[in-house]
Amino acid sequence: MKWPEEAEAAIKKVPFFVRKKIRARVEKEANESGKSQVSIDEVMATQANFISKMDSEIKGYQVDTCFGPGGCPNRTVIGDSLIKKIERLLKNQDLVGFLRKRVNGKLKFHHEFRATIAECPNACSQPQIKDVGIIGAITPEITDKACTLCSACVDVCQEMAITINIDEKAPTIDMDRCLKCGECVRVCPSGTLSEGKKGFRVLLGGKLGRHPTLAGELPGIYDEDKVLRIIKGSVDFFKENSRHGERFGEIFKDKDFEVFKNRYSMGAEK
Repeated sequence: MKWPEEAEAAIKKVPFFVRKKIRARVEKEANESGKSQVSIDEVMATQANFISKMDSEIKGYQVDTCFGPGGCPNRTVIGDSLIKKIERLLKNQDLVGFLRKRVNGKLKFHHEFRATIAECPNACSQPQIKDVGIIGAITPEITDKACTLCSACVDVCQEMAITINIDEKAPTIDMDRCLKCGECVRVCPSGTLSEGKKGFRVLLGGKLGRHPTLAGELPGIYDEDKVLRIIKGSVDFFKENSRHGERFGEIFKDKDFEVFKNRYSMGAEK
């Protein structure tokens, strides 16, 4: 579908949290009309119609990914099955029913509970500003296989977390710098670096708005079952504490983060 310059400019003015939905709706309606190009009038009409009927579009939650079903080209782990499980879990929580009881007036997209998965640390799906953000992670481990001193791991690491100890003929990893992307493991030709712990980092309580807040990261790496338990616990907290449709990030305070950390990080892989 062709988007002329003026139509692209118009869609960029649409609020980011509905921009993707409106773009898809514009293209769908143009396709159904047999058009190969959208117009600015169609963008404006679709936006107005979409916003006026926003309440009927609300399902109570949003689950976002960086690249959709095709996956991230830089993916550290494959999160396809987890995405489906999260969708199923949130659907079963009847969050739209909960919100209709708590919100005075029509529902808007900013009322919805938001979870997102980024399959690599590039975090294109913005897990730092969602209620629950999930990031794929692999912890590199040093094996007993001889290092060739090729420095491929040093060159690929954007965080400068790896150095080569010439005397010991082995890499050294600064885990405080490491983002657990797994790139060093993939480029190591000798097997000196291998996959250690593999799973997901979990962030809680991010939001935009008048008073934006970056999500806090729970310590450790979690498997799918633990991630789902954390999300269920977050939804339970949301239902218990959101009195008038406040976002999770508005009501989730530092003391609550400490409770979640103590509850869920015990036994998590470091």
